[in-house]
Amino acid sequence: MSESPPRLWVELVRPASLLAPSTLPHLDSTGVRTGRDRAVDAVACCVGAVLGALFLSPDLRDSAVTLSAMQVAVDVSCGALACVSLWWRRRWALAVALICLLLGTFSSSATPAGLLALSSLAVHRPVRSSLLVVVLWIPSLLLFAAYSPTTDPLTVFLQVTPLALAVTAWGMFIRARRQLLLTLQERALRAEADQRLHEDTARMAERTRIAREMHDVLAHRISLLALHAGALEVRPDLPPAKIRETAELLRSTARQALEELRDVIGLLREEPGQQSGPPAPQPTLSDIRRLVEESRRAGANIDFQMHVEHPEMAPSGLGRDAFRIVQESLTNIGKHANGTATTVRVTGAPGAGLHVSIRNREPLHAHAGPVLPGAGAGLLGLQERVALAGGTLVHGPDGSGDFVVDAELRW
Repeated sequence: MSESPPRLWVELVRPASLLAPSTLPHLDSTGVRTGRDRAVDAVACCVGAVLGALFLSPDLRDSAVTLSAMQVAVDVSCGALACVSLWWRRRWALAVALICLLLGTFSSSATPAGLLALSSLAVHRPVRSSLLVVVLWIPSLLLFAAYSPTTDPLTVFLQVTPLALAVTAWGMFIRARRQLLLTLQERALRAEADQRLHEDTARMAERTRIAREMHDVLAHRISLLALHAGALEVRPDLPPAKIRETAELLRSTARQALEELRDVIGLLREEPGQQSGPPAPQPTLSDIRRLVEESRRAGANIDFQMHVEHPEMAPSGLGRDAFRIVQESLTNIGKHANGTATTVRVTGAPGAGLHVSIRNREPLHAHAGPVLPGAGAGLLGLQERVALAGGTLVHGPDGSGDFVVDAELRW
């Protein structure tokens, strides 16, 4: 359904500042003119006045039929009003174009101002507004020819109509060019925003990975330190040889923790393009036995069984993931269920996958002494690690009163 005439008229003559910013490439969303806009508008008024005088001068000097004094006064007054109205050509583009058109019906000196207003209308408003004013120029020219004794309709039509079409086409070209530039600018801004989002996402993923690695490599060592120190605290009557052995364990565990921390900090401090040192050796399936022995030396009661066919054929990522699962599980047992019976089972073969199971009895009573802090991020990190590897991991208490960590890894 087409718009009704009153509604269409309101749409055409409403202030340009109320339009969407995409239709006003030279104004901001508030419609406030800049100093440069005011200077250009002032120049447009002056240019319209100068050209208006040039349009009027042949009628005053060269015409065989001279204008009366009243006609000259009307012509000059209308031309001056048309030039002054150009000051508001940005905000009220259609209204100014129509005013100049009306004034040009009785004034040849208002014609240049009308052409400038028409060009500005084509720049600042949609094409339908410009076409409407161009069509109205035809009856306006015919009325001027009937009013003025110095010209005829055909001459006026042939002289002014090409100018009106030319300035309209020029204004449309400028409008299209500005909209193209705005589109390119918007795309560039969107691309920059997408790039920043991509960088932030990559940075967050890298931070998460580094945090997970720091947790994996340090939490177990520090937990062992706490367990060894706790054993010395609750058993001050240990033989000197046992105290010396425990102190040696504390020293070696602390040294290993510092070395692993140094490796992680080296990754954080590494500059882009800088040649990094040799990567730290990553744990494998064979290192799980060493891990269990370290926990046993700290006092853990672990029943360990490992039946893996061709463990040397296991990919490095698979061995690292299995090691981290056992490491985190033993760390949590040392924090929350120290001394309980623990079972560690690692079974698998190429093509059949790798199954890792850690089971311990949940303590019936809270153990004495301070509880080691934990944020619960370890198991969450394990789930993320296993999910990225395409495996599954479940954890939690079962019906028999055991806490179970069970993982299935692809191999």
